[in-house]
Formats: sequence, structure tokens, C-alpha cells
Amino acid sequence: MREMPVSFPGLFPGLEINIDPVALHIGHGIYWYGIIIACGFLLAVLFCSRRADRYGIEKDHLYDMLLIATPISIVGARAYYVIFYLDLFRNADGSIDWPSTIAIWDGGLAIYGGVIAAVLTVYFFCRWKKIKVGAMLDLGCMGLLIGQMIGRWGNFINREAFGAETTLPWRMRLWESADHFIEVHPTFFYESLWNLIGLLLIVLVVEKCRKFDGENFLFYLFWYGLGRAWIEGLRTDSLYLFDWTLLGAPIRVSQLLSVVLCVMAAVLLVYQLKFRRHDPSDLYVHQVKAAQSQEKGESSHGN
Repeated sequence: MREMPVSFPGLFPGLEINIDPVALHIGHGIYWYGIIIACGFLLAVLFCSRRADRYGIEKDHLYDMLLIATPISIVGARAYYVIFYLDLFRNADGSIDWPSTIAIWDGGLAIYGGVIAAVLTVYFFCRWKKIKVGAMLDLGCMGLLIGQMIGRWGNFINREAFGAETTLPWRMRLWESADHFIEVHPTFFYESLWNLIGLLLIVLVVEKCRKFDGENFLFYLFWYGLGRAWIEGLRTDSLYLFDWTLLGAPIRVSQLLSVVLCVMAAVLLVYQLKFRRHDPSDLYVHQVKAAQSQEKGESSHGN
């Protein structure tokens, strides 16, 4: 299917898109999937570095954190995928084909695994550098949305992460063979668009009235969890929670996790905004500025 054309007959009749997943045939090949993820990462870093001062985060600390968090997140994303799709990595005798478990160039990265690994890395890094964790997460979650928004287009190139069959006008046609096609939900696009809307809401609304460190991040968990729970229900390639069932149906790992995170974040947001009083001076950015002003004052007094 990866070599077959893709089209949107309800929107663009007669137009077919046929992009080779391999951008450059050098060695094992350089894949568009990796190039797109790299572009998303670079744009996320650029965006976050330009807004770091608004959260009291030094750019050097941001870059140091990214150098540590990026490889750990990739490992986390791959490990999450392998754990819940372990049967795909078994040999005929049932043993694990270990080389295939690290072949990320063939696809197979689970976003939630990467997010979990990234959050844990941020927590320990901030404790080490004595930075407020919530402030770093508020900044970083916008980068996550950018990376996820752009990264989903790698799924489009690979002809993966699509949904169930549909007759909606924006349906996506995929050829399974030379004489057979299916028309499905372009769930990669749904999630990309959902992440874009989430980013705009944070930048234009949440950030402007942020009352406590961690508010952006809680909104991210709520927003992404809400959208992913819906979109995951449309997909046909979900990761399942082993062979467990709920009401006779298999449990989709990402859908279950999305619901849990969405509800948890919503409860915490309501609690923090309705039942807690927050002084603007408690925001980490204001604490940093106050400390810098005090240092300047002491320096001037000493001179």
C-alpha cells in the first residue's frame, strides 16, 4: 500500500498523490517520515526558544533539556509501540526479533510513549536545575503540539494511521492493490488540525490569562486527550491493551489513556481556577524577574 497513490475523490476528483516514502535511496534510505519529524522538531524548538522568556526559562536550559529529552522521548515512543504490538516483533519460534524492535525508520512510534518519557525527563531535569516544573511544561507543551501537528503528515506519506471506511466528502482513497481500493477517514489530518487548534487556543487564550504554572500543560492534556479519544475510535490500527476487553470489546490503549488524562486535567483545571487563589507573583517568570531585579539592586548598592 505504501507505493500506491492516495487521492481525495470527494474534494479533488482526478488528483492522485503518489510520494515514495523513501526520500533518498542512500544506504538503508532516508525516509520522508524522519524528515517530517525532524522539521516538526526544529520548528518546535524555534517556537519555544522565542517564547522562553515569557516563562522565565533560560534558552540554554531549554536547549540542554532538549538534548536530553529528545533521545529519551524517541526511546519511550518506540518502547510504548513495541510493548503493545509485541507479536509483530516475534520470530517464527516465538522469540523476540530484537533488531526489528529498534528499526524506527520503518515507522512505529507511539506519541503517548514519547510524551510520557518527555514529561518524566522534564521533571528530573527541572529538579536538577532548580527550575519550576510547571513553567517548563507550559512552554514545552506548545512545542509538543507543533511536533505532533507536523509529524502526523509523516503518517500520510506512509499511508498509515488512517480510519475506518466512510463516504464523507473529505474521504481518503487508498489502493490496497492494482484493482481494489478503500475510502477511509483521514485521521492523520483530523489530529493534525486538532493540534493546530489546540496550539492557537493556548497562544491566543490560555497563555494570555495564565494564572498558575502548569495551566498550559493541563489544558494540553485536556485538549489532546479529548481529541485523541474521539479520533482513536475511528482508527483501524489502534494499539490494544493486550487481550483485555471491556463490555466485550477490546480496549484501545490510547483511547483509554486519553479519556483518563482528559478527565484528570479537566478536574485539576477546575480545581485550580475555581477553588484556589493565585497571586501573579507566584508565576515562575515573575519570581525570576524579581530575583534578577534584586541582584541588580544589590550590585548597584555594592558599587
